[in-house]
Amino acid sequence: GPEELALLERLLGLPKGNKYGVQGERKVPVLQTNNGPGLTGLMTIAAHLVKQAKQEQLLGSSAEEKAVVQQWLEYRVTRVDGGSSKEDTRQILKDLNMHLEDKVYLAGNVFTLADILMYYGLHHVMVELTVQEKETFLNVSRWFSHIQQLPGLRQHLPPVVFLKNRLYTNAH
Repeated sequence: GPEELALLERLLGLPKGNKYGVQGERKVPVLQTNNGPGLTGLMTIAAHLVKQAKQEQLLGSSAEEKAVVQQWLEYRVTRVDGGSSKEDTRQILKDLNMHLEDKVYLAGNVFTLADILMYYGLHHVMVELTVQEKETFLNVSRWFSHIQQLPGLRQHLPPVVFLKNRLYTNAH
């Protein structure tokens, strides 16, 4: 929630100073704005920050790309933030693994807000995975490993270690 939005703000190079809070038992992020009512919800606030930073390309360029970014942002909020059991987590990793089979990023060949928020949302999951689990979800591991190398993205989060020598061989 709020921590992620602060990370996103820093990544986008926006000046600090936004006030974030949470609302309700589901801890929905809220952004207090100086003019008018506050903004509510991770996707809404994140999209607002991207526009503020004049980096709209992160929301997708074509109509289709925008829809795919939106779809993954919704998935992030409904499934990743909503999923709490081990089965939920496995299903999320399975979904992502299949989706990323022939893609560099969630929206294809372009890095978008969906990648940023999915990275922040899955970081705590990836840190906990065993080497075997990382190998099971090879495409997710490849994507995550690539994303965490991008300048400014990881910030204070600990890097997730992937054993390259074992990850990328076909010999089992």
